[in-house]
Parts: sequence; structure tokens; C-alpha cells
Amino acid sequence: MSVSSLGYLGLSVSDTGAWTRFACDVLGLMPAAEEGKLRIDSREWRIALHEGSEDDIAYAGFEVASPRALDDLEAKLASAGRPVKRGDDALCKERGVAQLVVTEDPGGLAVELFCGQMDRGNVPFASPVGVTGFHTGDQGLGHIVLAAPEIDAVRSFYVDLLGFRLSDHISMGPVVLEFYHCNPRHHTIALLPAPLPKRMHHMMLEVERFDDVGFAHDRCQEAGVPISTTLGKHTNDQMVSFYVKTPSGFDLEYGFGGIAVDDATWSIGRYDKTSIWGHKPG
Repeated sequence: MSVSSLGYLGLSVSDTGAWTRFACDVLGLMPAAEEGKLRIDSREWRIALHEGSEDDIAYAGFEVASPRALDDLEAKLASAGRPVKRGDDALCKERGVAQLVVTEDPGGLAVELFCGQMDRGNVPFASPVGVTGFHTGDQGLGHIVLAAPEIDAVRSFYVDLLGFRLSDHISMGPVVLEFYHCNPRHHTIALLPAPLPKRMHHMMLEVERFDDVGFAHDRCQEAGVPISTTLGKHTNDQMVSFYVKTPSGFDLEYGFGGIAVDDATWSIGRYDKTSIWGHKPG
């Protein structure tokens, strides 16, 4: 029993207009049919913007393969004493999914497990700024990095209950970042065992062509969007990317070329640097 991918994210943002302009005009996401939702592929939506003062992640939606798998995970969570609640028809309709279970990780983040998200392949993804496409499919939306000062409990939730597998660690002095996968994407979540002002350290979107990274970097500069770190290549997932400051204050990584994990042959690695080159403060 395991989740299969990060299916969607809900963000609580204080300026939905600024976020929409940033996402669509700078990053190249496509507005969904429903206001406040954004597309990056054929799925009906992948990111939802909710008005709120937190300027942080509000919930994470993880996809499971089938209704039976969802039932099994629901039972497993309940047996472990985690809060579980079936999403009613109204919530399922709002999320555009067939079935939904709501729980919460030990850090207080709302986690939604779902199956059967609506696909809109009849309305092809078309980036308003010409992004070729985002790398999703069986790898899902991308990845998120969460502040997890209660690291043991949070790790147990994602590994022992949701089925994530360790990819590797990066040691940064006394702080050790932990990277976990649930599909071939090198990591779908990473845990940072330290308190931060926001629960979300950063989120990542991967594009299909390296040129799309360069074009987005140019658009950020032209729009005056703060670049948090310069273009660089990570040690562990080999992603070539840059980081930009979102209107909510947390970072978004925009990259290309992350390596895939094959559980049959993968060896857990350990690093003491986040990047091979680049990723210098912007």
C-alpha cells in the first residue's frame, strides 16, 4: 500500500491575482477552467489558490492507484490512530476526484488521498508563454520540501503509513535533509528537520526541455521577480534548475533533467553539498 504520486497542491495565498500572473505569465502555467486553479498538463488542475493570510501550503493531495488501495490506506491510517475522514460529494466535486480521504500529518499539514482525478485531455495544455510542457505523468506534479522539526513522527507518517521510500540524505552541518520517493521521480517529498517561518520550504516544477528553464529565467528577470538562487545542478537528483521567490515568500524551483529512481537497483546515497555547481544566492 503506497501513494503513487503528488497529484495536487492547495496554497493559502494573500494575493491570488499576483500568484496567477506569476504562475501563468512568468512560469508558463495555464489557467484552469475554474477560477483560482492552474494546469500544467492534461489533468483538470494541479495547483489551487485559496485566499488566506498564511501564504503557505494548505494541503497536499496524493494519488493512489485504485479505490481498493484507497480503502487499504484509510484502514491503515485509522489503525495507526491518525485522523481519517471520507471526503463528501461536495469536496470530491471541488477537487475533481472520484474518491477522497482526508488526514493530517504529525506536523499539522492536511493530507488528502484520492483516486480518479478528472482528466481534460480534450482541452490540451497550452502554456500562455510557450512552455513546451511539464514533466508529470507517473511522476506526478513535482516535489515539495517541508519543514519538519518533529522529524521522527513526520518521517514515520510518510514512510510507514503512506509508503514513501528513502532516496538519500544531504548533510548540511548538523541538519540532515531527507529525500523520499513514491515513483521514479527522485523525490516527491523532502523533509527538513528544522523550524522555519513557513511549512513550505519550496516546491518544484520540472519542464520537458532545458531551454524552457532558460526562457523562464529570462522572464523572471524581465518581470523583476526575485531569483533566490542562480542556475545550478543538484548533487543528488542531478536537476538543473534555479529558484525563484513566489508571491507568498517561499521558493519555487524550476528545473529540468532530474534522474529517475529504479527501486530494483537504487542505492541510498549521502551527500554533504546540495549542488555540484551553481545555485548561488541570487
